[in-house]
Amino acid sequence: MTDMIIRTLLGTVFVWSLSACGSDPVIDPAECVSGLTGEEQSTGWRMLFDGSSLDQWRSYKEDSVNSGWAIENGCLARVGWGGDLMSREQFANFELKLEWAISPGGNSGIFIRADESGRTMHHTGYEMQVLDNALHKDASIPSHRAGAYYDMIVPDHDTSKPAGYWNEVHIIADGANVEFWLNGRITAQFEQGSPEWKALYEKSKFTSRPKYGSLFKGHIGFQDHYDKVWYRNIRIKELP
Repeated sequence: MTDMIIRTLLGTVFVWSLSACGSDPVIDPAECVSGLTGEEQSTGWRMLFDGSSLDQWRSYKEDSVNSGWAIENGCLARVGWGGDLMSREQFANFELKLEWAISPGGNSGIFIRADESGRTMHHTGYEMQVLDNALHKDASIPSHRAGAYYDMIVPDHDTSKPAGYWNEVHIIADGANVEFWLNGRITAQFEQGSPEWKALYEKSKFTSRPKYGSLFKGHIGFQDHYDKVWYRNIRIKELP
């Protein structure tokens, strides 16, 4: 059975148990399946997180991964306060695929093209929102819902799955053109630096951050927004 078939079988329903503290959900190891398909291997994809090592990651403005992020039964998890997590490498043009699951009422985010010049990755990088739309109060703001280009572009539909399920992400960054996909449907599309993008920027919360959206190469990252979140099967394909 191929990795893709295994991911399909295991990727629908999210299983967790409660830890000894009684409230912190812990993922079941059967959920944490990572690996490239044969087609992905032959077309230039590689793993950024394979379920066994955090060597390709470090905490924001730190040399290594601090205790706020960990491998939990084979998934990358936010397990305590640790600030944003970022890739050691920087990427310019690429396709990124991964899957995320959020705890009930949880909030996180996926950053691209960020550097370390600000207090968080949010000061320079674009964020694809990760959210439990059913229970988190941010869902009342359309541009803050799961799949949105955070505070900039509103998805025209809700393709997210709630806490208890895995969500599939595909991000394409090719020159100035960027696309966010969630569960097989596009949720945001924009041209970096275009007049349309600048108009969105002027209406956003980022106007006090002069480097925001200015980078065409940067780190990939995950936001620490205080809530438990899991990521698996993180893979990338660099484009010319």
